[in-house]
Amino acid sequence: MAARVLRPLPRLKSFNRLQVILQHLKMSKQTDLTAEVLLEKRGGAAIITLNRPKVLNALTLSMIQQIYPQIKTWEQDPETFLIIIKGTGGKAFCAGGDIRAIADAGKVGDRLARDFFREEYILNNAIGTCKKPYVALIDGITMGGGVGLSVHGHFRVATEKTLFAMPETAIGLFPDVGGGYFLPRLSGKIGYYLALTGFRLKGRDVLKAGIATHFVESEKLPALEKDLIALKSPSTENIADLLNSYHVKSKVDQEKEFVLDEHMEKINSLFSANSMEEIVKKLKQDGSPFAIKQLETINKMSPTSLKMTLRQLREGASMSLQDVLMMEYRLSQACMRGHDFYEGVRAGRYTSNGIVKAFYVLLILQRSYFHMASALSPAVLAAGRCEPCPGHTNPLQSAGSTFVFKNCLYGFYSLWNCSFYLYNGFLFKISVYLYPRSP
Repeated sequence: MAARVLRPLPRLKSFNRLQVILQHLKMSKQTDLTAEVLLEKRGGAAIITLNRPKVLNALTLSMIQQIYPQIKTWEQDPETFLIIIKGTGGKAFCAGGDIRAIADAGKVGDRLARDFFREEYILNNAIGTCKKPYVALIDGITMGGGVGLSVHGHFRVATEKTLFAMPETAIGLFPDVGGGYFLPRLSGKIGYYLALTGFRLKGRDVLKAGIATHFVESEKLPALEKDLIALKSPSTENIADLLNSYHVKSKVDQEKEFVLDEHMEKINSLFSANSMEEIVKKLKQDGSPFAIKQLETINKMSPTSLKMTLRQLREGASMSLQDVLMMEYRLSQACMRGHDFYEGVRAGRYTSNGIVKAFYVLLILQRSYFHMASALSPAVLAAGRCEPCPGHTNPLQSAGSTFVFKNCLYGFYSLWNCSFYLYNGFLFKISVYLYPRSP
């Protein structure tokens, strides 16, 4: 009788082992190329691949909810020795969070506006406290939420294609994802300058500013990744040695001076004030071309965001990363209750200069004869309506009423066509490329 009871146990054990293996394969060998994020294990390396190339790998709540638990699992796995994160598409590592979805949710009081920020900041903290070496290959556009996925890790590898910025003050937000922690810790007042103006750093300048830890040519990244995966039970020092070996061989822009070198004295002086009013006053008093340019930039930003950002960095300079992220969550929800963010997203999506220019290009291409572009104001274009501007004269008027009527008809049809694309997100893709935003 006892033998009959015990006989099925080996089969049950085998079945349980099979379940464990299948679960491991499911979690560590993500092969669905249509997924927003790919999670896999190769040797002793865990690899996170952001997989939304059409929108520059913009970060969504769903992606965050997949990445966070997997990082925590890998952190406890004795067979995982490092974590690598990268983006697909060749244009961006991650251009930021999906602000369109957040803005739409915030307008109607949807919980996404709370959940996204909370879970994103939890992920940022997990990266900053990760026990396993964390290597971010920041090849291409790295802004907003993409900075949060990289800058708190052990290693950040920039390339000649890297484009870094924290442009949130332009859309009624602040440089979040731990910006209050890492920006004031950069050399001098460069962090304050980057936060308030949204200035963009490119290529090796990202390393020279102290944001990246290494610089490697973009074409060498596949080889670097392969060598990282091939390391046997590596320590943090082993990984650093490998990254250093690639870094010293990289010659692109090696002799080029840091883009802000000639302005660092002014940046440290002008952006050391205790209030935005003082900073503006100093810029006006300085009167140099550099100061005037920064004043023009600041005047385009949300005044509320500027004052909030300055205090955020001043407070964050003496706080832990976790405390900064808690502070930033409260700030994010205050922004969701305000109006600057929604107006900033609307303006960035529809009426920024780059989008208006793109709209004109579409019109000109579609209606080859009728000179409608001069008859439309940017405000009308943004609204998708067609109203003649006062005093407009048709340059084709002398060609005859029938000809003019036909071309007018075709012109109006073209405008309607463009409006259709606008409201269906075609131009939003252009805006994401030109003006990537983050939450």
